[in-house]
Amino acid sequence: MQKPSLELQIQTLPDNPGVYQYYDKDGKILYVGKAKNLKKRVSSYFNKIHDTAKTNVLVKKIITIRHIVVPTETDALLLENNLIKTLQPRYNVLLRDDKSYPWICIKKEPFSRIFLTRRMIKDGSEYFGPYTNFKMVYTILDLIKELYPLRTCNYDLSESNINSGKFKVCLEYHIGNCKGPCEGLEPLEEYQRQVNAIREILKGNFKESLKDFRKLMNTYAQHLQFEEAQKIKEKIEVLENYQSRSTIINPKITNIDVFSIVSDESAAYVNFLQISHGSIIRSHTLEMKKKLDESDEELLELAIVELRERFQLLSKEIIVPFELNLGENIKITVPQLGDKKQILDLSIRNAKFYRIEQLKQLQIVDPDRHVNRIMAQMQKDLRLPAEPRHIECFDNSNIQGTNPVAACVVFKDGKPSKKDYRHFNVKTVVGPDDFASMTEIVYRRYKRLLDENEPLPQLIIIDGGKGQLSAALKSIDELGLRGKIAIIGIAKRLEELFYPGDSIPLYLDKKSETLKVIQQLRNEAHRFGITFHRDKRSKAALNSSVESIPGIGEKTMLALIQHFKSVKRLKLATEKEISDVIGVSKAKKIVDFYKNN
Repeated sequence: MQKPSLELQIQTLPDNPGVYQYYDKDGKILYVGKAKNLKKRVSSYFNKIHDTAKTNVLVKKIITIRHIVVPTETDALLLENNLIKTLQPRYNVLLRDDKSYPWICIKKEPFSRIFLTRRMIKDGSEYFGPYTNFKMVYTILDLIKELYPLRTCNYDLSESNINSGKFKVCLEYHIGNCKGPCEGLEPLEEYQRQVNAIREILKGNFKESLKDFRKLMNTYAQHLQFEEAQKIKEKIEVLENYQSRSTIINPKITNIDVFSIVSDESAAYVNFLQISHGSIIRSHTLEMKKKLDESDEELLELAIVELRERFQLLSKEIIVPFELNLGENIKITVPQLGDKKQILDLSIRNAKFYRIEQLKQLQIVDPDRHVNRIMAQMQKDLRLPAEPRHIECFDNSNIQGTNPVAACVVFKDGKPSKKDYRHFNVKTVVGPDDFASMTEIVYRRYKRLLDENEPLPQLIIIDGGKGQLSAALKSIDELGLRGKIAIIGIAKRLEELFYPGDSIPLYLDKKSETLKVIQQLRNEAHRFGITFHRDKRSKAALNSSVESIPGIGEKTMLALIQHFKSVKRLKLATEKEISDVIGVSKAKKIVDFYKNN
């Protein structure tokens, strides 16, 4: 497949947060950036002359744009940091050093210390973060300090050291910031209970701790220490807004590859995320054309083998959406909950976005192929004997039984064919009988097509449930078209599709293109029918009033309908306003008529 032009790549970018990567003609990484809206941010590089020569040179070199979609802007910030450090792009000056965003560490030791660090050491300690907002980290540490008096020293507080009296309490104990575990003045169980409460705060579960905060705030207020109470209040607000973790980095997930698949009739899209030391360091999406009717399992197995070989992946564990057989040396994980499930969902999301992007590009570059794909998808989804190249949809309109009309809209190759739309006045039905109206209209439509040797549609859609579908079927049977044209009904409430002779409706995926085309047909039929119905009502209302005026014929009446829209407006109009439409003499007749009546 030919590489899409830069303009086309930008045109089909999503409007979501994410990280973009620029590559040159040799596939070498030039730049990594983050964006709140990928499409707007990337477009901004190409629609202006930049202030710096470096950026202008960069823009000239860009040939390929790749991106990773993430849930939030914070995730984009963290992922950008990882990728710049891993890929070391030439045009990224910031973040290329060995510094990283800070973590909060709960040290694995007796009487655990809790502190800020930029380095993760694999000694069993727990790390929370990373945090992109430094104010947030210091606020959390201050909160912890105010709520829970913990030690800050780095003594080895083993039981033997404490019992031997090796350490003495320091100033922190005397000013009330520590309860003196170094001299055995605080039991380990009591201390660890506080550490557990802090752990919950860092995870985002701080309901109990907030109660303690509010108690502290009220205590300050009761002692008239309002400044201190206000500070605690501000810290509570920050804590309530703080986002505990990011999907992009989690220190518990190390050296794992994540694979997911999204497929349609013609192709499958496999996304791969490589996670090293808790960070996403690579994302790649592979498009696989379907030759036969391969299952997602078969395609994903093939893709995993190819991607592991291409990127020389050696991880012993992989995360996938369903069970696969890849040999005994690889551990297969199919997560249902938790952090690994979040990472898998992120991968699936990227595969979906890549597919949408490819389809948009295809629609722009090769519209015929796009239409063929949708037609094949509709045939499969709706279980039709042929592709629905020509679809007709019917809708009734009446208000309290007045002016019953119907509309027939026509779609050819999935797009409206407005010249083929038809309106119908219901002739044989008295009163508001939608079923009888549907029977009449469907009969008239296809009787005429048969008489004039016009092509018949492959699919008829009836706007309504079982009753409307049965009414339309009477006419189809009478004309001997049963089996020659597929016919279905769509009920408005739950978008249920009804088939002749089948009491159980079909439910399509709410996001499927097939359902979108059917909904577009139904909405178009409704719009077209309602417009005609309103015109007819207005005309009937004017008709009843205007026809009785001597010297006013049909053409004059139509001109008045089109201009004034209602009888009320016509009655209120001045002789000058009416004469501008139909002339002085006829205007005088109308004005005199309304004065006398």
